[in-house]
Amino acid sequence: MSLVGLPVAAPRPLAGRVVLVAGAHGGLGSVASRACAEAGATVVLLGRKLPRLNRVYDAVAAAGPEPLLYPLDLEGATPDDYAELAGRIEAELGRLDGILHCAAEFRGLTPLEHQDPAQFARAIHVNLTAPWWLLQACLPLLRQAPDPAVVLAVDDPARVGQAYWGGYGVAQHGLHALLRMLAAELANDPVRVCGLQPGPMRTPLRARAYADDLAADLRDPQAYAERCVMLLSAAGKDYRGRVLAGLEGVPA
Repeated sequence: MSLVGLPVAAPRPLAGRVVLVAGAHGGLGSVASRACAEAGATVVLLGRKLPRLNRVYDAVAAAGPEPLLYPLDLEGATPDDYAELAGRIEAELGRLDGILHCAAEFRGLTPLEHQDPAQFARAIHVNLTAPWWLLQACLPLLRQAPDPAVVLAVDDPARVGQAYWGGYGVAQHGLHALLRMLAAELANDPVRVCGLQPGPMRTPLRARAYADDLAADLRDPQAYAERCVMLLSAAGKDYRGRVLAGLEGVPA
């Protein structure tokens, strides 16, 4: 029987991989989770809002392999909780090939002088401390994979370093520093670390800062979903230790 003329299945760059998406029910996390599933990955959906997480679960399950649902509030989670997460992934899925961290905490623009101390501390913890605790707990499991990748979604430090960005802005600068430091320490390690700095996106988080957002370059988060897949795939090796900003430089 001749196969000439028969359609050829598109390659799936994440086939057989397990990818953990933190903030899976957020603007970028939800579309990236589905894109990862469409690319062949089994996705671990991590988030704190169970009803929204369930909706993402349904969309991801329809797009690819059945995902694993893992409700967890980063604000209250302890290092032991992250260790338990890594243990459950290993027990149920046997491997972890990538982490895409999209979770973020931002309550709005406020002068530092008037920001509630608890809100400032919450922003620092959720946006900086919690991501590191998660990565630290998962590094041993990631190292068992043949091509492990960590992708951190970061904000533009020049923008969020301006007035009124409070604890969120401070934490984002820390996250950039964490990314550079960890990438340098793992330069000769199997685990590769990189960042994705999207341009302005139409998300609830951005809406808290810009009520009437008329930015000419404002995009739907879907525009960056394939960037997430690329960075998690074998093609992402070229971006080790780098932050990919916007949509420039990588074919769509």
